[in-house]
Amino acid sequence: MSDQPLLSVRNLNTTFATPAGPLRAVDDVSFDLDANETLGIVGESGSGKTVLARTLMGLQPRQNVAVTGSVRLAGHEVVGASTSQLRELWSSEVAMVFQDPMTSLNPVMRVGRQIDEVLRVRHGMDRAAARTRAIELLDLVGIPSAAQRYRAYPFELSGGMRQRVVIAIALAGQPRLLIADEPTTGLDVTIQAQILDLLDSLRAQMGMSVIMITHDLGVVATRTSRLLVMYAGRMAETGPTGDVFRQHRMPYTRALLESSPKLSNAPHTRLAAIPGQPPNLARVGPGCHFAPRCGYATDQCRNDAPPLEPADRPGHLFACWHPLAPLSETTGAPS
Repeated sequence: MSDQPLLSVRNLNTTFATPAGPLRAVDDVSFDLDANETLGIVGESGSGKTVLARTLMGLQPRQNVAVTGSVRLAGHEVVGASTSQLRELWSSEVAMVFQDPMTSLNPVMRVGRQIDEVLRVRHGMDRAAARTRAIELLDLVGIPSAAQRYRAYPFELSGGMRQRVVIAIALAGQPRLLIADEPTTGLDVTIQAQILDLLDSLRAQMGMSVIMITHDLGVVATRTSRLLVMYAGRMAETGPTGDVFRQHRMPYTRALLESSPKLSNAPHTRLAAIPGQPPNLARVGPGCHFAPRCGYATDQCRNDAPPLEPADRPGHLFACWHPLAPLSETTGAPS
């Protein structure tokens, strides 16, 4: 078995050219992901999570975008790869579940044909074999009466069913890495739990690695082995999930945790809010991007960007000039 990680990201930057100037949506991000590992990427809207995911896939626009650094997926370099090289990676090595299944699916094509397309292009199956396998995939993701649903159009399915179809399409190429970008957005809590349970089950069955992107800390609390907390394009904190929840050192991580609803709260408890607004990334200062919203910020924070430093536990890193004291071991994750 190879000692190399399945995914290795080093000093990754994604910068958009805008009328207001360069906007760095992903700023010097580095991490590894091993085979059969689940990584959660969390942060507020606008923190760079989706841009990071698309950059890992090589899906960023070809114009007015500059990508530097390295993304090595199963030994293949993604940054700078040609479209034909990326097509060899898509589906077979990496696939993505997008956050809005209605816009991910072709509304005028039956869902079965959309799965067939992957099977015929990636695996060279004939029409009959692709249909058989597509129905198997629909059954695998928990769609009842799969043979009948094969001929349905997306508008004939519920939101949860459409998301299951998107997952089936992503699985059709048997990828080694599945990126799930806000896979439960817009679904009610019961369907959310079903989709998350499905992803957990499929990861175990197929031996995939999974990157789960979300703003909901409750989603990743018990479903990921490691977390990466992003703020304004940068890594704020990363480490084993339990350590980040209980032993976090970055004020932004604690602010996210405190703003999450908890079952232990009394009815009508007012949620804590993070003051201020996320920064305009075309006009950020030289220091810590969270400094304008942080109650611990000093002139050093405003003038110098903190490097990622190791915490007490292996693999736990944080970026803060004035780190917080860890919470007690009994402090739990959001319920």
